[in-house]
Amino acid sequence: MKIGRFRHKGKIFTGIVENNEVFSIGNIPIEKIITNNLIGKIRYMANASVSFEQVEYMPLLKPGKIICLGLNYKSHASEGGWEIPEEPIYFEKSSSCIIPHLAEIRIPENIGRVDPEVELAFIMGKTCRNADTDTAQQCIAGYTILNDVTARSMQKIDQSKKYPWFRSKSMDTFCPVGPWIVTSDELNWNDDLKIELRINGEIRQSSSTGQMIFQIPEIIVAITRYLTLYPGDIISTGTPEGISPIKDGDIVECEIEKIGILKNYVKINGKNIQVEQ
Repeated sequence: MKIGRFRHKGKIFTGIVENNEVFSIGNIPIEKIITNNLIGKIRYMANASVSFEQVEYMPLLKPGKIICLGLNYKSHASEGGWEIPEEPIYFEKSSSCIIPHLAEIRIPENIGRVDPEVELAFIMGKTCRNADTDTAQQCIAGYTILNDVTARSMQKIDQSKKYPWFRSKSMDTFCPVGPWIVTSDELNWNDDLKIELRINGEIRQSSSTGQMIFQIPEIIVAITRYLTLYPGDIISTGTPEGISPIKDGDIVECEIEKIGILKNYVKINGKNIQVEQ
């Protein structure tokens, strides 16, 4: 089942996506659906439907935290000249920088190179602490696409000074997520999914999730050794090789097999925008 957040005729709602239609289940936040274990029940709540052409995509949810994996594809580590990690390397990205499908990535002027990064992300469905590989698999509510937009020049400067690189990852609009969530009953963590990023239709990244160094259960085990994960938290699993910069006017498409396409537009020095939740 595909679940998303939409707006139609001024009203925001959660909807179930089937074929080219969206079936409304009312304005129930997705994080509430996950927390209250309602995923298996919402299909029976669906009523009136509208077509894709009639809706505006909205941010999927307000996660308590977004944790991203660094260097989780050998090829990506190699292209950057980094060592292959012996354990999952993870960092946090601000939840305030989430934007939805078809929204603009707004880049401040004079910050140097900025790169998009296509990543498979999963959403936690249960509170999880000190997980083992078996329990980890049972804690996932669903999967989506995350574009880990990165101010690369700024990141390299901060790394050279041994500073954290939080700001280079967490600028407003630097975290497109969507277009929807595919629930875990339709997608399995060990599916080897084709993953691709295109800029203006040209392929820049192309790989498969089977090439990840650390698979999803290992990631959950590593993180929950020290941190508690809660329902609605987003974990992004890293990006493959092929990182390249974006510029004003570019169209970025992140595609993952069995999920869909996350599409966003690039704007340099755009005015601040307000994204309704």
